[in-house]
Amino acid sequence: MLVQLPICDIEVYRAEGQVAATGGDLYGFTFTKWALPATYPPFAALLFVPTTWISLTTLKITFVVLNAILLALLIHLSCKAAGLRRAAYSAPLLLATTALGIWLEPVTQTLVFGQINLVLTCLVLWDLSRPDGARLKGFATGLAAGVKLTPAIFAVYLLITGRVKAACTALAGFVVSVLLGALVLPGASVEFWTRRMFETDRVGKVWIVDNQSLQGLMARLLHISEPGVWWLAAAAVTAVAGLWIARQVYARRGEDLWGVLAAAVTALLVSPISWSHHWVWCIPLLAALIARTRRNLWRWALVVALWFAFSSRSMWTIEHSGSRALHFAWWQQPLAAPYPMIGLALLAALAWWTVRTPPRAGAPGGEPVARGIPKPRTADRPAASTPS
Repeated sequence: MLVQLPICDIEVYRAEGQVAATGGDLYGFTFTKWALPATYPPFAALLFVPTTWISLTTLKITFVVLNAILLALLIHLSCKAAGLRRAAYSAPLLLATTALGIWLEPVTQTLVFGQINLVLTCLVLWDLSRPDGARLKGFATGLAAGVKLTPAIFAVYLLITGRVKAACTALAGFVVSVLLGALVLPGASVEFWTRRMFETDRVGKVWIVDNQSLQGLMARLLHISEPGVWWLAAAAVTAVAGLWIARQVYARRGEDLWGVLAAAVTALLVSPISWSHHWVWCIPLLAALIARTRRNLWRWALVVALWFAFSSRSMWTIEHSGSRALHFAWWQQPLAAPYPMIGLALLAALAWWTVRTPPRAGAPGGEPVARGIPKPRTADRPAASTPS
């Protein structure tokens, strides 16, 4: 039955909301049989207060339904941002792709655990896909970073692509979230921003297969529970390279969605822990690839292969109980870390794509579009070559 699903994360969110509403030690409790602690900023706890207004069973059902609706919304936003024709996300096709989307492992995990990945991804993608100069563009992204810190990378993306106003607006949204949390929960705010945000071990063990970040990949490759300086060096290089690639994609090709995807993948790779359900960014990635297929059989094969990779659940098919993840054979490593390998391959492909092709006319780093010639609509614009 639906209510028998684990959905343990929503129980933690509800407990956080209860503490925020009644007072208590927000970061001193653990909840559920897995002894899960609160790991989000105090602002998130304030947003979770409404979860205490209904029964837990009703809450679990509500979260599953809302996440299914948010999946459909994310598909819609992704198709629109990718420039697909409106017919590509008409109601019948949207229902069909939503059904297919539920089978994607990151989405399934989000539904099963009652996670908030879909709402944050929708919020960021909606915000960043709005035209430059749109009122308060960036503010929603800043609020998302106030709930879960990783979306802060998109403010950096806006800054390095020359959209300083939107970057400052994102910073303002983040500051508002911090101030609201400090106003209502001053003690918890001091504790989080001075101590808890640096305690990655509170979130979980970095080497388990659930962790699809660069650190998880390296821990399993090196057979050590804490990669330490090796991971820090790799993460620093990946962060710089990933943001450079995101900027180049935007500046040379004028492809904002691909730039956003490069920034998203970079954040997922360099984050100390990126659970598999954090990779719901695979949905806009698939939409962006579909928009560039142009009846090309090989590109359609790439789309199918990626859908299969995000649906195969390969990390769960190998025996990983206990500490066995630290002792995987070489041939098991790709099965245990499909998402970071896809992420690294994507960044490499985008770098190759931008370097090998001249800047597109009309792109920030390309030749200006000739005067008197109107820019074609996004949906009708001939697609440029894409990484494959």
